[in-house]
Amino acid sequence: MATTVRRTSCNLCEAICGVLVTIEDGQVTDIRGDESDPLSRGHICPKAVALRDLQEDPDRLTTPVRRTADGWQEIGWDAAYELIVTKLTAIQREHGRNSVGVYLGNPNVHSLGALTHMPTMVRQLRTRSKFSATSIDQLPQMLSSYLLYGHQLMIAVPDIDRTSYLLMLGANPLASNGSMMTAPGFGRRIKEVRKRGGKVVLIDPRRTETAAVVDEHHFVKPGTDAAFLLALIHQVIADGHARPAPYVDGLAAVEAAVEEWTPERAATLTGIDADVIRRIASEYATAGRAAVYGRVGVSTQQFGALCQWAIQVLNIITGNLDRPGGTMFPRPAVNALIGLGRGHLGVWSSRVRGLPEFGGELPVSVMAEEILTPGDGQIRAMVTIAGNPVLSTPDGRKLDEAFESLEFMVAIDPYINETTRHADVILPPAPPLERDHYDVIFHNLAVRNTARWNDAVLAKPAEARHDWEIFRDLGTALVRRTPLSRKRLVTEARLRLAPRRVVDVGLRIGPYKLSLRKLRKSPGGVDLGPLQPALPGALFHKNKRINLDQPMILADLARLDALQATAEGELLLIGRRHLRSNNSWMHNSARLVKGKPRHHLLMHPTDLADRSLTTGQLVTITTTAGSLAVEVASSNDMMPGVVSLPHGFGHTRPGVHLAVATQLPGISANDLTDSALTDPISGTAAINGIPVTITPT
Repeated sequence: MATTVRRTSCNLCEAICGVLVTIEDGQVTDIRGDESDPLSRGHICPKAVALRDLQEDPDRLTTPVRRTADGWQEIGWDAAYELIVTKLTAIQREHGRNSVGVYLGNPNVHSLGALTHMPTMVRQLRTRSKFSATSIDQLPQMLSSYLLYGHQLMIAVPDIDRTSYLLMLGANPLASNGSMMTAPGFGRRIKEVRKRGGKVVLIDPRRTETAAVVDEHHFVKPGTDAAFLLALIHQVIADGHARPAPYVDGLAAVEAAVEEWTPERAATLTGIDADVIRRIASEYATAGRAAVYGRVGVSTQQFGALCQWAIQVLNIITGNLDRPGGTMFPRPAVNALIGLGRGHLGVWSSRVRGLPEFGGELPVSVMAEEILTPGDGQIRAMVTIAGNPVLSTPDGRKLDEAFESLEFMVAIDPYINETTRHADVILPPAPPLERDHYDVIFHNLAVRNTARWNDAVLAKPAEARHDWEIFRDLGTALVRRTPLSRKRLVTEARLRLAPRRVVDVGLRIGPYKLSLRKLRKSPGGVDLGPLQPALPGALFHKNKRINLDQPMILADLARLDALQATAEGELLLIGRRHLRSNNSWMHNSARLVKGKPRHHLLMHPTDLADRSLTTGQLVTITTTAGSLAVEVASSNDMMPGVVSLPHGFGHTRPGVHLAVATQLPGISANDLTDSALTDPISGTAAINGIPVTITPT
C-alpha cells in the first residue's frame, strides 16, 4: 500500500489553514492541521476534514449535463460550450447586452483559477447585469474603504497579535474563523490578547460562541449599531482623545455630525447603558494599541454603510489606524489590489429600482425584479458561477420564480442545488483537492504576512476540467465571435495563461521578489513577518490623504435621526452562523451535519412565555416577505426581543440532487427576507433586524 502525505491549504473559508493530507492508493485517508504553516500554526476546523467529502461525494457532477424533457443528460464539453455561446449571443443580439445576467457566488474568491480567469470570461459577455455575494455580505466595508482609502479592497484588519484592546461588533470569529480578517485559530489569538493583559469586548444581540471567550459581551438591539458607534465617536472627541494623523482631513465635520449623538441618546435605541458606552469609549481611546472590527451583523442591516464608515473613523481619529496593535494593511507577496481595480460607485443604476452599482456590480437585492419586470434591458438569461442565490439572497421564493421564467440559464457548479436545478446546462469544475492553490485574496486580509503555494493533492481525471479551463474555453469561444483585432488576440492569450504562471508573475513583481519556484520549496508556507505601517504612501487617493467628511455618509444621519425605539412586543430577526456550516453549500457532508440539529429558531425564554410557546413547538414566522413554519428553541443566549434563524437551510425544493442535505430539517431564512429592505447608500440587503411576528402553527 503506497502512502504519501501532501501539504495544502483548506480553501473553504477565509482562514486558509494549512493542512496535511494523507493519501493511500490514491484515496484520502486523513486530513489534519499543518504545524509548519506560519499563519494557522496547526489550527483547523471541522470543515477542513470535509475536503475529503467534497472529493468523494457521489452527488458531485463530474461531466457537463443538459436539462431535457426526460431529465438531466450528459453532454460533451465542446458541445456544451457551443450550445451556451450560441444561446447567449442570440439572446443578446435580440434583446441587448444587458439581457444576460451573471451571478458570482462566494466560493469564487476561494479558487485561484476563478480569480485569474473568471473576470476575463465575464467581460466577454459585455453586460452590466452583474451581481455577486458581495452585496449580501461585505459591500459596506468595501465601500468605506473605497471612500476613505481610495480602493475597494484596501481593508484595514485588526493587528490582533499585538493589540491590547479589541472591540468587535456583529462578528462571531470563533464560528467564521475571521472573515474579512484572515486569522486562523482566532480563539487562541483571543486567549493570547488576554494573557498579555489586553481586553476583548463584543457587541452582539446574541451571546455567541465568541462571546463565551471574551472579557465583556453586551447585547445591542439589531439595526442600532450605528447609534452606538456614533456615541463612541462623540465621547472620544468630547474627552479630548481625538488625535488623527496629519494626513487626515474632515474631523470638524465629523464632530459637528455626532454632536447630538450622546451616550444617553444612543442608549435609548441600542439598549446599552450610557455609562457602559462612556467607559468603552474611554478604554478604547486610552488603550494605546486598540482596534474596532465589525463584520456581517453591522454590514447586512439598514445602516451598513454608516456603521462601517463609523468603525473606520473610530480607528482613524484615535490614531489606531496604521499602528502596530491597531488596524493595519497587510503587505502580501502578490498584490491583488493592482489587478482588481479601485472600484466606482453609481456609474449606472439598476433598471427597476434605481439602486447604484458598486465596482461594476448591482445589488443582489434587485436581481429578481430585473428578471421579472418586462421592458428594455430585462434579464432573459443568467450565468451563475459557484453560487446558490435561491437560498443565500433575499426573497428566495421570488428569485426561484424568476429563474424559472428565464429563456436560458447556465450554471458553473458541481451540484444540482436549489439554484442550478433551473439551469439548461451545468458545467462542473474539478474539486479543491485536484486544484493548485494560492490565496490571492486572503493574504490581502491576513493578520500576518505569509505566502503559500500548493500543487494539487490529487490528479485530475483526464475528462474533468478545472474551473479556469472552463472559463478559458467559454471566454475564447465568446471572444472568437468578435472581429479579429489586437484586443481579441490579447484576450485569447490571457485566457491561455495558466494560473500558476499568473501567480509567478505576481510574486516576481511583488514586494518580496519571490517566485513560484521558491515557494514550492516551502510547501508549508513562508513567514514574511508582522504587519508594517504603510500610510500615507499606500493610499490610493492621488493626494495621499484621508477625508472623513463623506457627504453621502453624513447625509444618512438624517435617516438614523428618524429611527424609533423598538415597539413594545416587537421581535427582530437576525441570522446565525455555525462552525460546521458554510452558507448553503456544505450541507451535503454527513460528517458536518451530524449531531444536534442546528436549524431551530432561537428565542429568549421570556419571549416564549409571553406567547405561550414551548421549546420544540412548531411556530410560524411572518415578515413582509411571507410566512414559514419551523421549530422554536428556548435560549438564554438571545437578547429579549430578538430571534435568530440560520441561513442556508431549506433543501427541500423539488429537483435538488443532494442526498444528505435534502434530509436535513429546516427552512430557508431568505424566504423571509424582503428584497425591498436595503441600505440605500450601498444597496446591501438588510437581513438583520427584520421585524417579525411569531405565532403557533
